[in-house]
Amino acid sequence: MFQASVYAQRRRQLAQNTGNGILLLPGNNYQPFNYTANTFPFRQDSSFLYFAGLDLPGMALVMDADSGNEILFGHDPTIDDVIWEGPLPSLSDLAASAGIGHTKEYADLAAYLQNAIAKGQPVHYLMPYHSDLKIALADWLGTPELTPSVALTKAIIAQRSYKSDLEIAQIERSLHTTFDIYRYAMQHTKPGKKEYEIVGGIVGIAGAAHGQMAYTPIFSVNGHVLHNHHYGNTMQAGQWVVADLGAESEMHYASDLTRTIPVSGKFSPVQRDIYQTVLQAYTNAAEAARPGTTYRECHLLAWQTIAEGLTNMGILKGDAAEMAQLGVPGLFMPHGLGHMLGLDVHDMENLGENHVGYEAGQERSTLMGLKSLRLARTLETGFVLTIEPGIYFIPPLIDRWASEGKFKDFINYDRLQDFRNEGGCRIEDNYLITDADARMLGPQVPRTIEEVEQAMHI
Repeated sequence: MFQASVYAQRRRQLAQNTGNGILLLPGNNYQPFNYTANTFPFRQDSSFLYFAGLDLPGMALVMDADSGNEILFGHDPTIDDVIWEGPLPSLSDLAASAGIGHTKEYADLAAYLQNAIAKGQPVHYLMPYHSDLKIALADWLGTPELTPSVALTKAIIAQRSYKSDLEIAQIERSLHTTFDIYRYAMQHTKPGKKEYEIVGGIVGIAGAAHGQMAYTPIFSVNGHVLHNHHYGNTMQAGQWVVADLGAESEMHYASDLTRTIPVSGKFSPVQRDIYQTVLQAYTNAAEAARPGTTYRECHLLAWQTIAEGLTNMGILKGDAAEMAQLGVPGLFMPHGLGHMLGLDVHDMENLGENHVGYEAGQERSTLMGLKSLRLARTLETGFVLTIEPGIYFIPPLIDRWASEGKFKDFINYDRLQDFRNEGGCRIEDNYLITDADARMLGPQVPRTIEEVEQAMHI
């Protein structure tokens, strides 16, 4: 945890920005894996972590914006808790560590909220993403319809969007673990190995650093499947692997990096052309990212760079800037350029992607790829985000566009057939928006063609 004063200041700011009423932030509970006593690894709700810092289940934070009172609802450990889980801190000790002045039994939360409602106080809450809390919240409030508070949602986003020096240090801590993960992955990726052999080592490195993975690893020779969590393929010479991997720090701050690794340790001539185009798109986007620039502009610049590279390969034809505006590169990069990063790998996405990534008056595109851009808003100092362009050859999508004759004046579908089995390529790093530009966080994982090839032969 950070010092108690950090969380107290965050809560004061949240109450002030929300306005009035009761602010309710329930923490998460254990989630059953396949029966009640066999649970998934516990992961605390990120907003509860941000404002309370307490990484245990069965608690709720309540702030009265009118009186300034703060209450931690929970329970003291019973003898059964001690038997099964060992010594645990008392509820009052937990509250004190977070700078919270009052405690109450978790079972009293419903009566407390009902009393506030009876007095005319609004209860502000976020929409839960776990079913047990949805049911509990409806019961506490005495309503079948949950209506999350827009005021609380926007107030939390306004705070969590700007990362403090303490948070940057945590993100960079996770990135050091991720650097070790990639060093392992590059040195152990060889023809004849199964993907799961590498993934097992990756997860072990995160655990050895007293953390865990920030999201389910992606490590696949079928990199054109964007979120591929199958690891059963035997890697063969001539293939390349999209590795999208990121560790969490002990305090759950995330990292999110991607590299594309040639299985044989050396890129083929075609792979080099594709990789260099993606790398140039990455470089151009990183150089353009700065305060006052919209991330949508950075995405379009990456698209334009990809269009230029694919034109040089004979796959596209025409003006690259025009193709970017029309959405032609969406066939090859059907995802957005990046997203916010922090306590969540897609930071605050449970609060509403449009609330987090779009500003007033900014409409979401309907174009393939651009419609999936999670972050489009004007960049500001203190944002932490990912930059992750890619090129993918997705046979079902190619066949669909070809059958429709989509953008046939720009796409050389005959030439494209020569590339349909090339899979995918993505490069990703994490950046802090500073007062002047964007600064890459953490140690640099091998990124250029020469660096990757060298790392695989150490």
